[in-house]
Amino acid sequence: MPRPWLVLGFLGALFVSRLAAEPGAPTPLDPFVTTSTRTPVRRETIGAVVETFSGEELARRQISSLAAALAGGTGTPLFASGARGAITSLFLRGANSSQTLFLVDGLRINDPNTDYAVLLGGACVSACDRLEVAHGPQSTLYGGEAVGGVIVLQSQRGEGAASGRLAVEAGSFGTVQGAISGQGARGANAWNFSLQGGHTDNDRPNNDFDSANLTLRLDRTVSDRIAVGTTLRWFHGDYGSPGTRFTNDPDNREREDNLLATAFADLKPGAAWTGRFVLGGQDRHYTAESPRAGRSTEVTVVRNRRAVFDAQTSFAGFERHRLTGGLLAEANHTRNTGFGNINAKQALWAVFAQDEWAPRDDLYFTAGLRSDDFDTFGRATTGRATLAWLVHPSLKFRASFGTAFRSPSFLDLYGRSAFYNGNPALHAERARGWDAGADFYLPNRRGVLSASWFDTGFRDLIASTPNFRSVENIERARTRGLELSAQVILPGAVEARTSFTYLEAENLTTGRRLLRRPRQSASLDLLRTWSHGLTTGAGVAVVARRRDVDARTFVQIDAEDYSVVRLHASWAISPRLALKTRLENLLNESYEDVNGYPALGFGAFGGVEWKF
Repeated sequence: MPRPWLVLGFLGALFVSRLAAEPGAPTPLDPFVTTSTRTPVRRETIGAVVETFSGEELARRQISSLAAALAGGTGTPLFASGARGAITSLFLRGANSSQTLFLVDGLRINDPNTDYAVLLGGACVSACDRLEVAHGPQSTLYGGEAVGGVIVLQSQRGEGAASGRLAVEAGSFGTVQGAISGQGARGANAWNFSLQGGHTDNDRPNNDFDSANLTLRLDRTVSDRIAVGTTLRWFHGDYGSPGTRFTNDPDNREREDNLLATAFADLKPGAAWTGRFVLGGQDRHYTAESPRAGRSTEVTVVRNRRAVFDAQTSFAGFERHRLTGGLLAEANHTRNTGFGNINAKQALWAVFAQDEWAPRDDLYFTAGLRSDDFDTFGRATTGRATLAWLVHPSLKFRASFGTAFRSPSFLDLYGRSAFYNGNPALHAERARGWDAGADFYLPNRRGVLSASWFDTGFRDLIASTPNFRSVENIERARTRGLELSAQVILPGAVEARTSFTYLEAENLTTGRRLLRRPRQSASLDLLRTWSHGLTTGAGVAVVARRRDVDARTFVQIDAEDYSVVRLHASWAISPRLALKTRLENLLNESYEDVNGYPALGFGAFGGVEWKF
């Protein structure tokens, strides 16, 4: 196996040598982010760590899956129980995989009863999407599950003349996939849509995956003060699930349909007053089928339905202050025929308030409070404060402190069987964390270099009682570490995005390291546009020093380190026609994200893209 730091060291040396050469072109950085404050703000004024990924950038890097987009830029490795389409989870800043909140077009799509793991393993990101990843506790703005952070997937408003894109690709593992997208604006109306999906056999028997993804956004400007619109998303995945390499089950299958829809309105009653209202819903249907020899097929069905009304308003009429307040009303219903046979409903009411204060032109404070009231277990109150100090136009110091929570699941509260009883007296899992760091902005908007130290404590974690017949709030944990990242244009017009995370993650109750949290993880992606329409790129991801559980003996083990390299290239034959190729796992690294579930080896893919 190649030493994991060898490849990263080679690309790192290239990075440094390029940086020391003659000046390059400016970096096309996004001017605003919204996740950190729920309002559009410049990067230079926020006191938190927020990363952005545009659909255009991901397309140029030939990344079409949601999982690959997140793994390639956040410094947070994703762990898949199998190949493309398998259940996938992430541990943002070492938080549990269920303690990261996913927001899609303004709706949270996961809670303790609604899983994101299938969607993350199989969904695509389209040309009309934009990703933002906010690190650290974010419950003050977004409620439960935002313990490690928030991932926001947002469809963008169409703009300019009508345009479209048609792409097809084929390659290793019997892979065939395609996409069609279009966007534009005319008068008061705008549209943006994408339809994509395909098939792959993957690399094991009963491991095929079929998928379809639809994204649609329609906008209309009613007047100078009113804009309305609607979004629609649909994900369908059908996955052959053979289990571990010790099991190799020939029949198990998993299927999921996840439908999300919203209607929204953006209002501007006055020059200093804005408002946004979102009405939306989610319908998720997951089925797992496990045929058994000589017995009837075991079928587990999970149905999650959610209705949401989210409203916020901001007022900037006070000198150097912007006040934002809002409310959330949500009703959800979960039907789970598996363990516990859950059939329960939950209602949630939440209110929040936030003040963004700039006492000087170089100093920015944010402070907020939120109260979430669940009819199942009670109330959770969270708070958050951030500071950003521009000591120089090119240097910012920042710090943040926040609290967060995760509510108990219906299984935790109400589950019943011959060997298990839920605990209705459970409290929410709690977390409080802080971070401090600096951002250095290169001249001529050529990029940004960032460093952060973070520390998060967890309490009241829900775990099994000593006799395993129920659950209670008994565990504590702590995660802390260092995050380094850079997004720059190097001399020679080489675009580089790199990240590194050093993580210490300990279960304070047991004294053991938390599973599947690597002590070191890193990624580096380089992209260069040459003359005559040629673009080339290379990337590497490295994961080292982590604990896992042996899939056969269930004993904790030291998991293997691994490094995965990819290359890609495209050639624009004309302004409309381009040929593309990519090589994944170039060194044919044999590794397992999760013990017992082998990842794919070397794969070669080629495609054609037509713009119209």
